[in-house]
Amino acid sequence: MIRHAVLFKFTPDFPAEQRAAWTAGLDRMRGNVPGLLALTHGPDVIRSERAFDYAIVADFASVADIEVYNTHPLHEPLKKYSFPNSEQIISVDFEIPKDTP
Repeated sequence: MIRHAVLFKFTPDFPAEQRAAWTAGLDRMRGNVPGLLALTHGPDVIRSERAFDYAIVADFASVADIEVYNTHPLHEPLKKYSFPNSEQIISVDFEIPKDTP
């Protein structure tokens, strides 16, 4: 299994209605993207100086499934919200050992 984690540092002027559409779009992907086993997301609650504003954590069966997700019709529209409204986006993809709960 591959875990895909993405962190977003938003611009201060990310419109609330666009942010709501973005998070609703994230929710729509659950159960609707082949190979996407789990998807969780949410805003930072600590708000430390080094923290990012929002995180997405998604689990996939394989690296090939991440490639499907990256161009999936439910994922593509979300980029029009996240890219222009983010100062920084970072990600990491790592393997979860089979014996990990």
